[in-house]
Amino acid sequence: MNRSTPPPDGRAGSLPAAYLRPGSASFTEFVAGVAPELLPGRRPLPAGMSLEAPHGTTIVAAEFAGGVVVAGDRRATMGNLIANRDMEKVYAADEYSVVGIAGTAGIAVELVKLYQVELEHYEKIEGTIMSLEGKANRLASMIRGNLGLAMQGLTVVPMFAGFDLDERRGRIFSYDVTGGCYPERDHHSIGSGSLFARGSLKKLWRPGLSEADTVRACLEALYDAADDDSATGGPDLGRRIWPTLAVLDETGVRFLSDDDLAVRVEAIVADRFGNPGGAR
Repeated sequence: MNRSTPPPDGRAGSLPAAYLRPGSASFTEFVAGVAPELLPGRRPLPAGMSLEAPHGTTIVAAEFAGGVVVAGDRRATMGNLIANRDMEKVYAADEYSVVGIAGTAGIAVELVKLYQVELEHYEKIEGTIMSLEGKANRLASMIRGNLGLAMQGLTVVPMFAGFDLDERRGRIFSYDVTGGCYPERDHHSIGSGSLFARGSLKKLWRPGLSEADTVRACLEALYDAADDDSATGGPDLGRRIWPTLAVLDETGVRFLSDDDLAVRVEAIVADRFGNPGGAR
């Protein structure tokens, strides 16, 4: 048999027919057709069962002249308990975009990993990077697929941000539990501490901020959220745990190192001594 000819179905060592058929550039759609039970939203809880799972909390994002900054705290809570002190909540989706997660932590992390594969699969099949609008809409469809679990209390509501290669600027997108996708202007926040973070950003952010000033504004917004929301983790100086922060510009995604974050966060904490509210 010619090596380029796939062996017939049922023959030892052959791939299932689904793997050999040309189809969509969507990896999620492929999995839904071959093994739908593997998708996060296809695993309903048994009838009458309730589940208390760790939840991620506050994510903030703000645009600056050359891109966008996304930051998240590190605390995951389960009821009134701290389930995890150093959870990562901001992930690179691809070279020019990130996803920040809030909601049920385990489902959210699984959704992000699937989304990363989704974008990589599209790039391999189509031979090009998906547009930023396309990435945002693709994530919306995946959130919509999780609606069944959301109705049972396992909600995932991420934030998506990226550098738009066509418009040459940073952009932010928010979502609701039904998969609605909403472009945001200037800055945005999600999670249990989002109300306090958003109020802080309204005071700190202004058009034309530099990258460094936008990074500081996002870190201060997380500090203010942690000050009023017990589910949001503030800077942990004793354990040296800092927020996760990503900068997106025309060069791609760049995560600030712990050493860099330590200097910036310690400066904010020092400035708050005697002025805990941060009023200026």
